[in-house]
Amino acid sequence: MISSGISSTLSALQGFQKKQDSIANNVANVNTDEFKKSRVTFYEGENGTVSPHVEKIETPGSQAYEQTAEGSKLVEKSNVELVEEIPQAMINKRNFQANIKMLQVQDEMSGYLIDM
Repeated sequence: MISSGISSTLSALQGFQKKQDSIANNVANVNTDEFKKSRVTFYEGENGTVSPHVEKIETPGSQAYEQTAEGSKLVEKSNVELVEEIPQAMINKRNFQANIKMLQVQDEMSGYLIDM
C-alpha cells in the first residue's frame, strides 16, 4: 500500500506534467490563428491528492489584417502570450523538482524505518 505522502506527491507530479504539456501546447501554437490557450488549475482530491483541471481560455487574441486570395482580411491571432508562458514553465519546473525531492526523502525515510 502506498503511503498518503507518496500518493499525494505522485498525484502532484502527474498534475505538474499535465501543466507542462499544456504550456508546451500553448507555446507550440503561439502563431496559430484563432488558437485558444489552456490553463491547468489544481484542486485537492481525495486523501490529500492533487487533481488537475484543464480549461480553455476563451479571451480573444489580437487581430491583424492578412492578405488572402480574396484580398485583405481581418484575422484573429492566438491569445497565447510568451511573456506568461515562459515564467509559468520555469515555476512548473521548480515545482516538479521539489516534488521529486519529496519523493526521494519519503523513500529514504521508508528505508530507515525498514532498517530499524
